[in-house]
Amino acid sequence: MQVSVEKRASVNSETDLFAVLTTSINSENWRLPPRWAEIDGWVDGNLKRVVDLGDFSGKAGQTVRLYSKDGTSPKRIILVGIGNSKEVGPKELRNACSIVIEEATKLESRRVAVLPPLERRLSSSACLQAMSEGFVLGGYRYDQYQTAKGKPKSVAHAAILIETANLRTARRASGAGIAIAESQNLARDLSNQPPWDLNPVTLAEAAKEMAKATGLRCKIEDLQGLKKLKMGAMLAVAQGSSNPPRLITLEHNAPKPGQKSRRPTVCLIGKGVTFDSGGLSLKPSGSMVTMKHDMSGGATVIGAMRACALLRLPIHVVGIVGAVENMPSGTAYRPDDVVTSASGKTIEIGNTDAEGRLVLADALHYARTTFEPDALIDLATLTGACVIALGKWCAGVLANNEALASRIQVAGETTSERFWQLPLWEDHRKFIKSHIADVKQVGGREAGTITAAAFLSHFVEDTPWAHLDIAGVANTDQASTGQPRGATGIGVRALIELLQNWKKL
Repeated sequence: MQVSVEKRASVNSETDLFAVLTTSINSENWRLPPRWAEIDGWVDGNLKRVVDLGDFSGKAGQTVRLYSKDGTSPKRIILVGIGNSKEVGPKELRNACSIVIEEATKLESRRVAVLPPLERRLSSSACLQAMSEGFVLGGYRYDQYQTAKGKPKSVAHAAILIETANLRTARRASGAGIAIAESQNLARDLSNQPPWDLNPVTLAEAAKEMAKATGLRCKIEDLQGLKKLKMGAMLAVAQGSSNPPRLITLEHNAPKPGQKSRRPTVCLIGKGVTFDSGGLSLKPSGSMVTMKHDMSGGATVIGAMRACALLRLPIHVVGIVGAVENMPSGTAYRPDDVVTSASGKTIEIGNTDAEGRLVLADALHYARTTFEPDALIDLATLTGACVIALGKWCAGVLANNEALASRIQVAGETTSERFWQLPLWEDHRKFIKSHIADVKQVGGREAGTITAAAFLSHFVEDTPWAHLDIAGVANTDQASTGQPRGATGIGVRALIELLQNWKKL
């Protein structure tokens, strides 16, 4: 879909669907705004009529469809409510534009134009960016494995019509929204792909292809490379599968080889378990369904790195994904094994279905020692306990740095990606100590999300670090505005918001 920002005068009869976004309306003292007079004429006065009759009040998500009376104006006009004017912001505009695209898709409308509210604050760069995000996210479909018959036609062009904003500034904001949303859709695509086709090798190939297209530096470590790096924890997980592991490293604003970056450096680390059977601690068959999404953290990192490159963020960002498949076999690692991580710390294995933290342990150590970053942020579908604690409504944040955790939460609220901080105390770190190794992999049912993070904390030393447990929000089985069933790509928008406004911790 092509998204553009145009002056309002550009709308014409070639527009299949013309959408008017409006805040709440009180029909008792409402008068037709002058800017709506032309639109009301297209529909022979029916726009004013539906408001006067109380059939449309502008509440969030409400829609009314009208039809033009001749062939010289847009074919269909839709009113879309965005709610109370005092409460409306980027989130509401993003959702409204997703609704418009979803309606247009149902109607097989190829060309869409949207007239946003006239209020100055709703024409801000943040709002225009969110509108473009809404178009792209609302148009997302994962239908690669469906036959062409019966597929709805996608919208070819969506235009935001502005009246007062600077066109160049508006187009810059819209372009940022497109880049971010398309990057989120890349994360969705990767996570939605069946594990038959997406394994550690093909995930690395996809990351390499994206890096080539956007100018990122890309380095892929294969099995032999991982052995040289002594990544015993990650290799233990990988050894049960016939698909070999890969360590993916993507760099934005990479310094010259052998030199340290003069820019602030932030490392994003993603869990990339392309399928999780549970290993020898085999999951029940029902719990194995959707385990293709166990690499969602890695998908988010790849998507975020794409956005970093397209937006030309002025900091050094490194994306690292540990890509493995966790399978049961005669070569699989076992409960009661002790493995040696890349850091040299030994780990007592208690459950082979807690594999993600082993992958992250080696990836975090690699990121810390190789790039000496100002901050580490990892994302992982790590624990079912996080789903129990926070449900499907937000992700968990655990950190050794309060400022970093707070900034992530603020970035999430700004972009409508919610995160909630859980405590991480020295008591939790002590609890994860092992009586036969340095640390134990699992701490039992109590505070499972926190003890998993406590395990990871042993591999970051004093580097500011935050762990995002996205287990409850990485995929959904219920469609909502701008979000079909399947992968969500959560974290891309929040990470970019955080990195765009990066300040020293």
